[in-house]
Amino acid sequence: MLNEQERRFLEYWEANRLREKKINKQLLLGLPIGLLFAVPVLIILFSGKFWYTRANMEANSQSSPLILMIAVICIAVFVAVFYKRHQWEQREQHYLELKAREEEGSGQRLKGNGEKEEDIGK
Repeated sequence: MLNEQERRFLEYWEANRLREKKINKQLLLGLPIGLLFAVPVLIILFSGKFWYTRANMEANSQSSPLILMIAVICIAVFVAVFYKRHQWEQREQHYLELKAREEEGSGQRLKGNGEKEEDIGK
């Protein structure tokens, strides 16, 4: 038997599971998490000139700002999509477990007339 919260989750997920699986929705909702991983890379690279001058000289001589921005954007997009897909998979697994439990509970109620499973087949 499912409690009220589990029933509400089943209703919500049946209505929204396909919408939340779309890549553009995952990207838009996951982008803040992706930026939490990408922005520290920029902070470390730009703050390096204050605490390690040789690393700053090396970075300025060999790296292009365009390549750096592309890498940061790739990190943000990858983390955003990966995070939201992982969340979707967890919710889908929870949904399938609840659905199986719900079907198991309804199957036992049908056999619950005081008869055992062996007696039903006879």
